[in-house]
Amino acid sequence: QVQLVESGGGLVQAGGSLRLSCAASRSFTRIENMGWYRQSPGKQRDFVAGITRGGNINYAESVKGRFTISADNAKNTWNLQMSSLVPEDTGVYYCYANRPGSLNVWGQGTQVTVSS
Repeated sequence: QVQLVESGGGLVQAGGSLRLSCAASRSFTRIENMGWYRQSPGKQRDFVAGITRGGNINYAESVKGRFTISADNAKNTWNLQMSSLVPEDTGVYYCYANRPGSLNVWGQGTQVTVSS
């Protein structure tokens, strides 16, 4: 069964840091793209950061310089280190992964709350 399992998240004060992790099941092979989206209350799910198997990285403008995505292809895991958090970063964070030409597979989501 192909699935993604997230960990991390929680409540943090503004200016603090959190680390999110995502692990793909061993059966989920040939992953090409992986990363994170987030959904804030009352808003659509927006792209946050992505990384390809080859190491190409993209960030949303709002998180550049504060968030860092990394991946361990051998372990089928990837992480999002979030620093200098602001209340606007609050939301449910979903990890995703896809194979070439295939739709995203999504994690279950993890809540991140940044208090002012």
